[in-house]
Amino acid sequence: MKHLELAKKLETISAINLTPFYKDTKEIDWNSLKANIDFLIANGTEVIVPCGNTGEFYALTLDEVKEVTEKVVDYVDGKAVVMAGIGYSVPTAIELGKAAKNAGTDCVMIHQPIHPYVTDSGAVSYFKEIITNIDLPVVLYFKDPNLSDDILIDLAPLENLVGVKYAINDLPRFTKTVREYPRKDGITWICGSAEKWAPYFYHAGATGFTSGLINIAPEKSFLMLEALKNDDHETVWRVWEDTLPFEELRAKNNNGNNVIVIKEALERISFTAGVTREPVDALSAEDRQGLENILSGWGLLRTGVETV
Repeated sequence: MKHLELAKKLETISAINLTPFYKDTKEIDWNSLKANIDFLIANGTEVIVPCGNTGEFYALTLDEVKEVTEKVVDYVDGKAVVMAGIGYSVPTAIELGKAAKNAGTDCVMIHQPIHPYVTDSGAVSYFKEIITNIDLPVVLYFKDPNLSDDILIDLAPLENLVGVKYAINDLPRFTKTVREYPRKDGITWICGSAEKWAPYFYHAGATGFTSGLINIAPEKSFLMLEALKNDDHETVWRVWEDTLPFEELRAKNNNGNNVIVIKEALERISFTAGVTREPVDALSAEDRQGLENILSGWGLLRTGVETV
């Protein structure tokens, strides 16, 4: 797939799938992973991101990252773009990127460096070294507000760079970067902060957004996407208002609820999502009640179901 063509395909919802774990062993539940992917495909998802943060990338071993990527490519079977998450040290990210290529992924997403000491020039070197050593289109996950957006400008000449998943919720900053970015073709700006921020980012230059909600209520995510594309502001803000409590619950505890809200929601409707691995824990009783209220309001809540 040519880079320009792939960049265009990213102008949609990037669905961050789960990595389901068994409750007793916390090993990967492959059958439930397949069910998750099948559900996304059946509901029209066009981009699937295994080993994203909602997929608990940092809780997986390197062998598990490779196997999850391989399985998702197999499950998707060409019905959607697969963007595999990679990261950690430069050699490790390159290793994971090459494994993703061998598995048949369409592109990779480089997670933000997790080193406690990062400089702008060091981040440029980090991303450039990975990008130039992987023969795949690349999306950058840009999340650290302490790093300068000049990093993105410096990396713009790299042809393999086809998208930026921007997750710093500073709209003037994002708008300025998009307007100053030297490449106007072959790059897709993706709101990395899901439905809560998608309308704002979209009007500042993003043409896609990420979603964890799509694993539960894809009709809401796609309704927002279509409304954004059609400048249907009434629908955009109606969906935004409807989904805001869910996204705010995920954002609690400095985003510590991000994954477990998705998993516990799925457990309460019709899907085995399993537990999270450490350091993520189950929801508090208060947050679980809040989640039940949201699901009930959406008409999705099953009664008499034991939560994880």
